Amino acid sequence: MSDAGDLAAWIELSLVPGLGGQGFRSLLSSLGLPAQILGATRGQLSRVVPEALASRILERRFSPEVEAALQWAARPGHAVLTLADIEYPKPLLEIADPPVLLYVAGNTELLRSLALAVVGSRNATPQGLKNAQSFARAFSEAGFTIVSGLALGVDSAAHVGGLEGRGSTVAVLGTGIDIIYPRRNESLAREISLRGALVSEFALGTPPTAGNFPRRNRLISGLARGCLVVEAALDSGSLITARLAAEQGREVFAIPGSIHSPLTKGCHALIKQGAKLVETAQDVLEELGSAGTLPSRSAEPGASRDLLDKMGFDPCDIDSLIARTGLATEVISAILLDLELEGRIAGLPGGLYQRIPED
Repeated sequence: MSDAGDLAAWIELSLVPGLGGQGFRSLLSSLGLPAQILGATRGQLSRVVPEALASRILERRFSPEVEAALQWAARPGHAVLTLADIEYPKPLLEIADPPVLLYVAGNTELLRSLALAVVGSRNATPQGLKNAQSFARAFSEAGFTIVSGLALGVDSAAHVGGLEGRGSTVAVLGTGIDIIYPRRNESLAREISLRGALVSEFALGTPPTAGNFPRRNRLISGLARGCLVVEAALDSGSLITARLAAEQGREVFAIPGSIHSPLTKGCHALIKQGAKLVETAQDVLEELGSAGTLPSRSAEPGASRDLLDKMGFDPCDIDSLIARTGLATEVISAILLDLELEGRIAGLPGGLYQRIPED
C-alpha cells in the first residue's frame, strides 16, 4: 500500500469535484503520480483536462477530508488501495472504468480471490432468499468469495451464505465506507468487516444517492468470474449488474422460476439473451471448469441415499430426520444442503423439506 504522503495526494486529487475516474487516469498517464499532478501548473493541467477542472485542482481545499481519510486508513483492518498498489485487485484492472481508490474494511486479500457475484431482488420471495443463501454457501464451500451489494433481500442472503462457507464474502457499497445502507444491515456489515470485506470507491461520508448504486454494480461484476441472478423483475438493478458482467467478459447465470411471477421475468429475459440456466450449484461450477469444486460433505458413502429413503415423500423437518436416522444436526444439515443443490429435495416454508420424485 502507498505510504501516508503518497496516499494523501491520491485522496486529495480524488476529492476534486467533477474529475472522475477517466479524468484522474488521464492525468496519471500524462503527468505522473498524484503528487506531481497536484504540483503541476495551470498550463500543464489544461492540456489534459478542461480549464474548469484545472482551476478546481489548483484551488482545492480538502485538508480536513484528507486527514480524516488518513486517520480512517490507519485503523486496524482498514486500507485505502490505489491503482499504483500491488494489492489492488487485478480483476478490476480488466474493466473499462477501474476505480482509482478503494476503501476497504476487512480482508483485502479477498478482493484478489476467486469470486462469484450473487445478486437479485430486494423484495425476494422466501424461496428466492433460501436459494440465494444455499447457492452462496455452496459456492463459498467450493472456494469462491461471494460478492454482492449489501442490499436487503437476495444480496443479504448471499452474504450470509458466503460467511457460512470457507470462501467468505465481499460487500460492495454504494456509499462511503463509513455509512452503512440500509441501516437494517448494520449488524451484517459488521460481521462482514470482521470475517470478509467491505469495499467502496466513494469518499468517506458519501450518502446513498440513487446514482451511486448502478455505478457500484460494475465493481460487483468486475471482482467476480461470473454473476448469478437469483430473482429479478424486469426493472431490477440486478439486470444492470448482469449486463455489466457480460460486457466485462464474465459468465452470466440465472435461476428460472414460475412464468406467473414478476420476480422471475428478469431471470427469464437473461436466459433468452444467452445467460446460462441454473438449477444447481454444480451447474455453475461445471461451467467455470476447474475454478471450483463442491467438497464432499456427507457423513459417509451412501448417507444421502439413506436419508432420502428415510425421508419418504411427505414433508418433514430436521428434527424428524434426526430421530429417523440418528445422525447429528450438522451432518443432517450438510446432507440436506447437498440434496437441495442437486435438485433431489425442495425446501418448503416452515423449515420443512420434501423429496422430489426421480424421473
